[in-house]
Amino acid sequence: MSQAPIVILGGGHAGVQLAASLRDEGYEGPISLINGEEVPPYQRPPLSKGYIHGELSPETISLRGQSFFESKRINLVNQTAVSIDRTVSGVCLSSGEVLKYSHLAIATGSRPRRLELPGSNLDGVYELRSLEDASRIRAHLQSCHTVLVVGAGFIGLEFAAAARTKSIEVEIVELANRPMARSLSPEMSDFFRRAHEETGCRFHFGTRIRELTGSGKHVSGAILDDGRKITADLVLLGVGIMAEDRLAQAAGLICDDGVVVDKHLATSDPAVSAIGDCARHPNPFAKTSIRLESVQNAIDQAKCVARRLTGKPGSFRNLPLFWSDQGRLKLQIAGLVQGCDTFVARGDPATQAFSVFGFGGGKLLCVESVNRPGDYMAARRILDANGTISPDEVADPAFDLKQAAKRSAAAA
Repeated sequence: MSQAPIVILGGGHAGVQLAASLRDEGYEGPISLINGEEVPPYQRPPLSKGYIHGELSPETISLRGQSFFESKRINLVNQTAVSIDRTVSGVCLSSGEVLKYSHLAIATGSRPRRLELPGSNLDGVYELRSLEDASRIRAHLQSCHTVLVVGAGFIGLEFAAAARTKSIEVEIVELANRPMARSLSPEMSDFFRRAHEETGCRFHFGTRIRELTGSGKHVSGAILDDGRKITADLVLLGVGIMAEDRLAQAAGLICDDGVVVDKHLATSDPAVSAIGDCARHPNPFAKTSIRLESVQNAIDQAKCVARRLTGKPGSFRNLPLFWSDQGRLKLQIAGLVQGCDTFVARGDPATQAFSVFGFGGGKLLCVESVNRPGDYMAARRILDANGTISPDEVADPAFDLKQAAKRSAAAA
């Protein structure tokens, strides 16, 4: 097997999984993982939940311990990459060193979408992407009375739920007319709106921030575009994330809101792959090329590339999977809501344990489950196997989803 060096750019879930999977698949050559931060690789999902709340420490959210990288002979580079030089097959580091590669995997993830507002540079205004961001916010929450969350997406609502457990007042401003509008069915969106309102959160839909106001150098509130004023001593900007594809663009790789890859996750340069949040890939469940911001997608794509680089190529065809913990509500999603024209609920939302099944043209396209993992797992198996169930079957409480999933898996 080739001993040529592989360089992985990015120390998140995708990058760490690729390094681990290469060793699992028998790759014996040099592997360098450019972490991009001074701290060891860590999990990002807990940052907006358990870590912010103070339940978790930096050690408990570590992706892998130092001993793992040493035992697997993975060169962990706690530096920042400043450029990719494809003419010499090298990645230039902040120290001036150039790491040569036979194959480069770009796993740079995503970055928060900037919201340029008057007052956005005031103290107490945060974005949440890194451990450093989360640590600063966690410290500030100890003396905080009211927070303003700009954007009712997953991260914003996870943070809002964590803040409410500390009895902090929460105001949420969202341009759309419902929470998580791009990702969820209207039925599930409405459920989460009510659930957060019941904890004391206050939503402001269909509006945006005109400016953030301050008392001295510190934020003190916001003025909405309709003139209303909101008081807040901490503001979280959570208006979405963008692909971190700037190094790829500068290196001349084809990008389109993400690094464009083929069904094998190879870029326009066959010596370079891209995986995780930064990769725009053809997806059979979307019927088009998409970019997925999902831990499971990052892990699955890393395994796919590891197999290809060790002589076992295959197309990436994995089902999109997502999850979000918001207080006591665990949301699990399989498939994509885009393309659905019919939604059927199973279970009672009043019990805070139910599912919404989304169909397009009579075909099951996605399931959204809250505190109902059995529905999620069964629908996931059906979707994976391209199986069929009807809206009428789902609506029937006596219909056995688990048996339907078994039949679909057996027929696949």
